[in-house]
Amino acid sequence: MCKEPENVPGRSKTKISIIGAGPAGLAAAGFLACKGYSITIYDKQPLAGGLMVFAIPKIRIRDETVFVGVDELRDKFGIEFKLATKVFADQTPRKDEGEELVKENVPLKEIIENSNAIMITTGTWRSRRLGLPGENGPGVLSALDFLYAIRLYEKGLTSHKPRIGRRVVVIGAGLSAVDAAMEAWDRGAQEVIIAYRRTIKQAPAGVYEINQLIRKGIKWIELASPLEIIRENGVVKAIKLQRMRLGEPDASGRPRPIPIPGSEFTLEADTVILAVGELATPPFEKENLGITVDRKGRIQVDQYYRTTNPKVWAAGDVVTGPSFIGNAVKTALYAAKAMHIHLSGKKLLY
Repeated sequence: MCKEPENVPGRSKTKISIIGAGPAGLAAAGFLACKGYSITIYDKQPLAGGLMVFAIPKIRIRDETVFVGVDELRDKFGIEFKLATKVFADQTPRKDEGEELVKENVPLKEIIENSNAIMITTGTWRSRRLGLPGENGPGVLSALDFLYAIRLYEKGLTSHKPRIGRRVVVIGAGLSAVDAAMEAWDRGAQEVIIAYRRTIKQAPAGVYEINQLIRKGIKWIELASPLEIIRENGVVKAIKLQRMRLGEPDASGRPRPIPIPGSEFTLEADTVILAVGELATPPFEKENLGITVDRKGRIQVDQYYRTTNPKVWAAGDVVTGPSFIGNAVKTALYAAKAMHIHLSGKKLLY
């Protein structure tokens, strides 16, 4: 980051609004602050940092380090943070995860009208579901909900201590699954099992991360896909799974899991955590205010990360879908540079 913002006459009167204070939003804000713009960042959480602060465990990212950067943006560069504020465009705002502490709702249209340019970096705050019988109800939750509840309690933002079951089954093999399994184990679960429909070689988290969990005592079951959550009187008692074999590569380039008939089996469980991915969460469901999204809800942008509304840019996971922090930061810096070029009166070369 620069030592001081550029002092260009009139530039500080150019108002930029950033929706989302995760890694992409903070990276864009840092670049644009160095250029001397007046910046306001909106975020639905009571603290800036996004999933770095409210989901990812400290062994991966220390939130104290994030807060040092946030304080510098606020105190040295004059960036205004409007936190615990949800920005929405639909007439009835969609309810995503991680909104327990929202205190104010602000229309996106109002922000666009009062800004010279805005950037949307709202990330992925909605978990995929599997649609299994018995999935809805107590005892079954997403990895994001589980990790978010732990972070809120750790930070003293809630007095409600997250419940950890005695026998926990985690479905999935990405970093969210790894983090959820680790948190459940470290907080006293007697047994934690990760079940994945492919093998350890295809685990998105990587072989090293899975082996780290196995060394801790967490069990690993591969080539198994969930079929049903078994309940008694509404209480989770077990999960039914089916053995799989690997076939030809699918659209992802990984071997396709194929069910093996008659191979069903059950695992005792009182808690099931679904870690099967997240979805992009723009401030609207479908096209709105001239901004389009694809069928997966990702905001559509051009090569300069400009949306179909000429005042609006977008970057990070809300554009790409779930990715690594480094990729979110990279796209945000590209977008911020393009926004700066446009606001400087120069032409973007399409």
